[in-house]
Amino acid sequence: MKVLVVEDDGEVSSFIRSGLEQAAYTVDVCTCGKSGLLQASSENYDVIILDRMLPGVDGIAVTTTLRTTGVNTPILILSALGEVSHRVEGLKAGADDYLTKPFAFSELQVRLEVLSRRKRDPVKQCTELYCHDLRLNLLTHDAIRAGKIIKLQPREYRLLEYLLRHQKQVVTRTMLLENVWDYHFHPQTNIIDVHISRLRNKIDKPFENHLIHTIRGYGYVLGPDKKVS
Repeated sequence: MKVLVVEDDGEVSSFIRSGLEQAAYTVDVCTCGKSGLLQASSENYDVIILDRMLPGVDGIAVTTTLRTTGVNTPILILSALGEVSHRVEGLKAGADDYLTKPFAFSELQVRLEVLSRRKRDPVKQCTELYCHDLRLNLLTHDAIRAGKIIKLQPREYRLLEYLLRHQKQVVTRTMLLENVWDYHFHPQTNIIDVHISRLRNKIDKPFENHLIHTIRGYGYVLGPDKKVS
């Protein structure tokens, strides 16, 4: 596996490089955002390990630039900033994973292996998600069912995408609040019920077979095989 490490702390980069090279990885190291951006854009890597707080161009800006220029190499952000808002910001910028400092090398290595497998898996590179006769275009954000294009609002799209990625699994309200709304507390509102209802009106109500099912006391499941409860 070929890894690019963009880290301005010499001790941290040496620690990572030594451990990875002992595990037979090929490792390149850059010490600032500008050089890391250039290196990541000009070479092919399996994974990029990117410090968030870099001199000049920080890790968030590097991530955003790489994604907008078409570089899809998996990115693992390293940072001493571990608040939920910091992790959310990094992931929204286009990073694939976020690991806070200090960290155990064994955890870092496992995360790299997972990201590398994800890159090799062609399913992860798909542009559409499917369930029965429903398709969700990840590029246009349109849902298509039985040949009919269904326009979705941004939150409806995120909700449907999450359900599709976890189809045939029970998705709890807590999972939806954290992954669709980025809430890590219960807002004491019926926000989920409202959006599920709107989504059902668009992708279920006009069709004979319903795909979004309520599992009372647990949450929801998307799939063609359950009975609506």
